[in-house]
Amino acid sequence: MALALASAPAGAAASRHKKAKPQTTQKAAKADPARKDASYLQRDDVMRFGVEIAERNGLDTAWVLTALADARYQPSVVKFIAPPPAGTAKNWAAYRARFVEPRRITAGVAFWRANEGWLLRAEDVYGVPPEIVVGIIGVETIYGQQMGNFRAIDALTTLAFDYPAGARDRSAFFRAELEQLFIHCRSTPQRAGCDPLTLRGSYAGALGMPQFMPGSINRHAVDFDGDGRIDLRDSSADVIGSVAHYLAEYGWRRGVPTHFAVAVPVDAADRALLLGPDIVPTFSPAQFAAHGAVLAPEAQRFDGLLALVELQNGAAAPSYVAGTSNFFAITRYNQSSYYAMAVIELGEAVKQGIGAAR
Repeated sequence: MALALASAPAGAAASRHKKAKPQTTQKAAKADPARKDASYLQRDDVMRFGVEIAERNGLDTAWVLTALADARYQPSVVKFIAPPPAGTAKNWAAYRARFVEPRRITAGVAFWRANEGWLLRAEDVYGVPPEIVVGIIGVETIYGQQMGNFRAIDALTTLAFDYPAGARDRSAFFRAELEQLFIHCRSTPQRAGCDPLTLRGSYAGALGMPQFMPGSINRHAVDFDGDGRIDLRDSSADVIGSVAHYLAEYGWRRGVPTHFAVAVPVDAADRALLLGPDIVPTFSPAQFAAHGAVLAPEAQRFDGLLALVELQNGAAAPSYVAGTSNFFAITRYNQSSYYAMAVIELGEAVKQGIGAAR
């Protein structure tokens, strides 16, 4: 996702002078992202935050502060969250090749066959077909093979209080997710408590097989197998039900395709107009046609709105699809048209593998 950060040069002056002992104040910590005082114990802003979220949510203050005091700054998290350098070309073909590949397809076929009953039940309850659920889990973690090994509290605290300079500041989002982590770990009938110091996930703090952020776990995860607890790490049933429920909550419509093929307008002004809303469905099929886009007959009969989605291919010509509201729903999981198409095409490849096996 991001390139390695450049290292500061070690000049001759550095060898002639002893470095001052690092301070552990909030100001010193933020001034030196490569600091060696990795603990957040003496960060006043972090401790105040802990008191606030404990009071706001009825949590034990000592429990929250003890956990935050154990959180550690992670330089690699800052490196991974940083955006790519300006001018980096997007390439759908290269992106697709990372996810629609033999290893994931084979694992997806095995996952589908082992969990077909839960996939069909999720489709019945939420209207989301198996190939979409399977596509998301495959793209996210290869069906649980790669769930991340960062301590969630380290990743979230680092991004909440030391978000990298030069990027769009998302520290408020990660502070909210850090708060949700503590809410997730407090004892409830379905969760029976968990230790915020032992949960591991992605560099952004996402957890489990579907890589839900803590807030998404609290809002959208379901006990699909009815065993009295929600388990997104080891219960494929809960994972399948939670992914389908998430998409349904974000507007998935039963029986609606995700996209249609489209030939884009030749006129640059018409093309720019249709591309303006990006992935948000805005135009009717008739409006597509009025601006020079050519849709197949089934798309012309579609009674919903469409978005002209452009997928760049580096120096080659872009690819285009006409995305529906269900395409947009997938982008609520990850706000990227490239991600949505990878999910769709991996899921379709796995579905074809299931058919071939039968």
